Amino acid sequence: MSRILYKLKRPLIAMMLLLIGQQAWAQESASSAGTTSVYFYVVVGFVFVTALIVLRVAMIILKLLRFMVKDQARKQAEARGEIIEEPVKTNWWSKFLTQANDAVPVEEEEAIILDHNYDGIRELDNHLPPWWKGIFYVSIVFAVVYLAVYHVFGTMPLPSEEYAIEMNEAQEAALLRQANMPKSNIDETNVELVDDPALLSKGRQVFINNCAACHREDGGGGIGPNLTDEYWLHGGGIKNVFATIKHGVPEKGMISWEPLLSPTQMQNVASFVISLAGTNPDNAKDPQGEVYQSGEEVEIIDNAVDSTAVEADSLSADDAQAAL
Repeated sequence: MSRILYKLKRPLIAMMLLLIGQQAWAQESASSAGTTSVYFYVVVGFVFVTALIVLRVAMIILKLLRFMVKDQARKQAEARGEIIEEPVKTNWWSKFLTQANDAVPVEEEEAIILDHNYDGIRELDNHLPPWWKGIFYVSIVFAVVYLAVYHVFGTMPLPSEEYAIEMNEAQEAALLRQANMPKSNIDETNVELVDDPALLSKGRQVFINNCAACHREDGGGGIGPNLTDEYWLHGGGIKNVFATIKHGVPEKGMISWEPLLSPTQMQNVASFVISLAGTNPDNAKDPQGEVYQSGEEVEIIDNAVDSTAVEADSLSADDAQAAL
């Protein structure tokens, strides 16, 4: 049998040497010509398929030889009047499951049957599987280590502390990013509506990157309101939209974009939002808020301080009347 295997190995070794030689030839030709020859891939594929066929034929021949040897031995034993018992075949998976579960063979279950029974049903005194007990012991060790590391000695931060650390790092990064932004004196009191296509295109890109998740790319509204109709929750117009973007609406889940966007970027995206009016996208969200008329001169600027109101509050009633 070993001689047959040795003989079958020789064609495979020859094919592998041929494959290596063809690869070296292909590399040499590729370095000189700059391209890999199609002939090389054809030869490689042919050699690979041929090697697989030879290997499969060798396995079939080995099985036939093994069967012939066993059949000949059985016939000789029968001629001598001997009885040959075929061994019970068990694959490696069955052996692994038997060891992992510490299972008692069926023919030995009489040794672990308990005395009591329920309506003729007998109970076996099986142990817990070793893999189950191993997981249980590992979980105990993990729990002890976790308590010691996180709660007793405080070596590692708790999830809530990790969250606070990451939030502080994000805040510091936002402040640093804001400090590196180009300086601009644009705010909600002097912001202007831009109609330059290049600036509106930049505003559209900012909107897609940051706002489309809640308002959709077409502004039709999703989690956030519809931005294409004439209804506004926090006032329309460039100043109100700019203020809403700048300060956000935390109670409704909209963050303040002031730490993340420059004033120029907020002006561009606010102008782009206003340019969406009347586009009427498909499946737009129902109107929310109140109608905003573009001709209105007074705008409610959310989260902005009106200096005239502060001065009026600081005056007495008589002084305010005199000022009027």
